[in-house]
Amino acid sequence: QTREHALLAFTLGVKQLIVGVNKMDSTEPPYSEARFEEIKKEVSSYIKKIGYNPAAVAFVPISGWNGDNMLEVSEKMPWFKGWNVERKEGKADGKCLIEALDAILPPSRPTDKALRLPLQ
Repeated sequence: QTREHALLAFTLGVKQLIVGVNKMDSTEPPYSEARFEEIKKEVSSYIKKIGYNPAAVAFVPISGWNGDNMLEVSEKMPWFKGWNVERKEGKADGKCLIEALDAILPPSRPTDKALRLPLQ
């Protein structure tokens, strides 16, 4: 399912990506750094094949059920030092999901080009 979503996003022209590695509370042991790194490595490899630059993608370990690392830094994942992305517009970094969402750059409007409207 993750592969399908990544491929669909790239096909539809989505330029920026955030990967939230959810259910970290369900790993064995809970909040496992090794499991996060394993998923990060696998997903990075796949999105690179599609056409994304993994260095420009934020990978954030989260637990949606418990709210860990969603709005504020989780104490249950002290091993996670934060995410950082490098893109041509500049660098961004942070520690939780909301910061990754805030770091997404809005698309530029082509105001110098002709206006095009669909008509039916």
